[in-house]
Amino acid sequence: MRHGFKGRRFARSISHRKSMFANLAVSLIEHEQIVTTLPKAKDLRPIVEKLVTLGKRGDLHARRQVIAQIGNEGVVKHLFETIAPRYANRNGGYLRIMKAGFRHGDNAAMAVIEFVDRDTSAKGAADRARLEAEGGNEEAAAA
Repeated sequence: MRHGFKGRRFARSISHRKSMFANLAVSLIEHEQIVTTLPKAKDLRPIVEKLVTLGKRGDLHARRQVIAQIGNEGVVKHLFETIAPRYANRNGGYLRIMKAGFRHGDNAAMAVIEFVDRDTSAKGAADRARLEAEGGNEEAAAA
């Protein structure tokens, strides 16, 4: 019996689950919208909402708690400087989950999880900047 065990296991060990949700949280904070399976999105929401609440607190201890949970200082900086001030007047409910049909191949239920008042230009901005930088390096190498 699994009485008292909260959350899904996803057929993973606890360390794998922790790192999976840390990676999903980093992607969501960085891009402000991601597509994942519906159960993962439902389990990710309380994790990221707690991180945003810590970001709203804004002190050093909160920053260190977030770094300990997700381990990416650049994303933590984005969370504390951009996302948390955006939700300063909102008491929770920072994310929305929208169903997005079913995945081809295994028919898994998919969902889009995003911040409520998200910056639409943030999705893929880091990837675009990286590709432009690589393109600039290739041109410099060719010259």
